[in-house]
Amino acid sequence: MAFSLNKVMLIGNLGDDAETRFVNDNFSVTEFSLATTRSYKKNEEWVKETTWHKVISYNLSDYYKEQLKKGKKFYIEGRIQKRNYEDNSGVKRYVVEIISESIIPLDSRDGGYSSGASSSSVNDAPEPIDPGVKDDLPF
Repeated sequence: MAFSLNKVMLIGNLGDDAETRFVNDNFSVTEFSLATTRSYKKNEEWVKETTWHKVISYNLSDYYKEQLKKGKKFYIEGRIQKRNYEDNSGVKRYVVEIISESIIPLDSRDGGYSSGASSSSVNDAPEPIDPGVKDDLPF
């Protein structure tokens, strides 16, 4: 049985405001960079390592286009896509991108929690987890 999975889940901050361009009258492409940070200990000192991800979203609503601002924290779910192209000088370049399927803002202007989904449908977004709710499971 052949099985494969291409799924990415990221939580990070936008590195810049999102940019939207229109391919046709009713088709938009929104691009932005998302920074994820991990910390690890090296020689008894903590080191922070930031990874930048290029994220592409298709046909986002105007609400999300307005929310995708520099510094805001988002949960992004999607898939990895690798493509190549030739630049103006004929050099072959490779790009790794995240094609978003769901976008959830994790902070709002007043510091609270806000949820929603992206281009697919509202039902695609996972429900936020309430840290105050205790599990009934014994383990």
